[in-house]
Amino acid sequence: MTDESPSAPITQDVVTIPRNLPAGGKVNLVGLTREGLHDALIAAGTPERQAKMRVGQIWQWIYHWGVRDFAAMTNLAKDYRAMLAERFEIALPEIVTRQVSADGTRKYLLRIAGGHEVETVYIPEENRGTLCISSQVGCTLTCSFCHTGTQKLVRNLTAAEIVGQVMLARDDLGEWPEPGAPKDETRLVSNVVLMGMGEPLYNFENVRDAMKVVMDGEGLTISRRRITLSTSGVVPEIARTAEEIGCLLAVSFHATTDDVRDKLVPINKRWNIETLLAALRDYPRLSNSERITFEYVMLKGVNDSDEDARRLVRLIRGIPAKINLIPFNEWPGAPYQRSDWERIEAFADIVYKAGYASPIRTPRGEDIMAACGQLKSATERARKSRAEIAAEAGLSGP
Repeated sequence: MTDESPSAPITQDVVTIPRNLPAGGKVNLVGLTREGLHDALIAAGTPERQAKMRVGQIWQWIYHWGVRDFAAMTNLAKDYRAMLAERFEIALPEIVTRQVSADGTRKYLLRIAGGHEVETVYIPEENRGTLCISSQVGCTLTCSFCHTGTQKLVRNLTAAEIVGQVMLARDDLGEWPEPGAPKDETRLVSNVVLMGMGEPLYNFENVRDAMKVVMDGEGLTISRRRITLSTSGVVPEIARTAEEIGCLLAVSFHATTDDVRDKLVPINKRWNIETLLAALRDYPRLSNSERITFEYVMLKGVNDSDEDARRLVRLIRGIPAKINLIPFNEWPGAPYQRSDWERIEAFADIVYKAGYASPIRTPRGEDIMAACGQLKSATERARKSRAEIAAEAGLSGP
């Protein structure tokens, strides 16, 4: 029997691969923190007195200019560039397919080490562009409304594979600056959300290191205020996220009673609503964040009543928060239906009148299965019946 007690250790059946070490034996510089890059250069024979300067130079080439060829790093000596090419590489995941929705949303199917595949989504908006990135191949949480949750967990992504998603999106959007061109502050990838495949807090160290790279002011320079990490409620890692990353936090909440949340978000059996909310109350202070986002998918006849809305407001009282109401994005065989629009608006009105922002998220990329909760690697997208999925989720019916 699985130990679901709050004190049980966090465990997963995860296959790991050596960090930043591809099959060819060269060390991949992508995803290394500044400290990791420093250590790698020292190990390759860079004199200690030069290492800090070399880190800064290489960092800027990779993350500011988007350069992948060491020979193009012209402020480094020719023999040093040759050494770098011999010992290191700048390797990103491979784009297998790229789909563009009618609304401009882009979905990328990426192949990573071992032949595994993950998905990344870019969502253009009027004043920003949000990149939804994955942190695991598959997912271990089996949330019953989430298409990704029907795919078994394979392994954690490395920091290189997480950072690589941001770099590939910038490649596709043509966002790297042109040497000598006038400075352009327009950012196509202005925001990052860790809301793709996987539970980020079950891959904490790699996610933390990747976000250090993404937030660095001399490279990709995406502010921690523009990075949102979404968790289903891995309580022991929430304080670490505040202290070691400091990004914004979103919580996949989705229910107002333990009985319903146990079915929708099974991790609730381990850390229930009361335990989760106790951890969340400290997050804004520890991370210096303004508020927490509560994600709430609207499921017809399951969690969308007026009483659910009133109970939600009571539960989060005292937590600086906004409530993102997400119309359920249906997928083939899904055991739920989207709440009626009038019901969603009535729910939002109760939350709003209680003093909380309650935006209703506009579904994006539904025509390419890129909307919230729909991500699933193409090679794993076997069509299951509604009954099979419901049985796996422990539900008696839709």
